[in-house]
Amino acid sequence: MKTQIYQGAMSTLKVYLYAGCGTCRKAKKYLAEHDIQFTEIPIREQPPSVQELGAMLDAYDGAITRLFNTSGQDYRRGGYKEKLKTMSVEEMISELAVNGNLIKRPFVISDATALIGFKQEEWDKVFHVG
Repeated sequence: MKTQIYQGAMSTLKVYLYAGCGTCRKAKKYLAEHDIQFTEIPIREQPPSVQELGAMLDAYDGAITRLFNTSGQDYRRGGYKEKLKTMSVEEMISELAVNGNLIKRPFVISDATALIGFKQEEWDKVFHVG
């Protein structure tokens, strides 16, 4: 996975979180413990933009399904396991951009960072910890 992405207008580390998510709480604690400055954004109320989703997609080498929260109720209720088989990437990005519940979290993005989910080993490498 590459973590260096295009030069754009996203210099601040943005962390999209859901307060009721245990993994998000772990990620937030990690950032605080390592004194990493970030802007917290509630993912359900303010999903990442189409531009941010596209940057994350690029960082994950086009693996669009990695962006989906496959264990979420909206994903299951919406039948996305089957829907994704016939949807275009543009349609998938559009769905994610309007429904933050569909996005795997935490969703962490800046000019130089693109992370989905919280795996401490991966975060240690990206944030040069350890």
